[in-house]
Amino acid sequence: MATHDPELRKELDATLQTRKELGSEYESELVESFLEKLDKDVDRRVRRQLAEQQIQVARGTRPPRRDASGGLPPGGFGERFGVAIASMVLAVPLSAIASVNAGLVGLLVCWVGIVGVNAVHSVGFRALLGPRGSRERRDGEWE
Repeated sequence: MATHDPELRKELDATLQTRKELGSEYESELVESFLEKLDKDVDRRVRRQLAEQQIQVARGTRPPRRDASGGLPPGGFGERFGVAIASMVLAVPLSAIASVNAGLVGLLVCWVGIVGVNAVHSVGFRALLGPRGSRERRDGEWE
């Protein structure tokens, strides 16, 4: 596993060593425990990155980018990747909850929602609204 976080690497090594000692009967609990730690690590990193970006924008060192209509476009690769990672991390517990409570139908609804959120984010909300989606009044339009 190529990781830049030595703590996460230590956690994985400890989990694998524990699995060797305890056997396969505790494998699911060990995997869940490691995934929770991974989820917390990803959440911590995403929050830190968002905070750093907000500080940069507040200080004026990195002004927010604007699209042709003057609105903020969906972010570059980093933001799209972050949303994709966050949605996949959240997909695990959401899928479990949906399938336990509503079966296959709940699982399908859950995944349609996950895919929908990612699709809307990647396309951009303004692109889905079309040219009339903007609240700005143009010359010659009725109020």
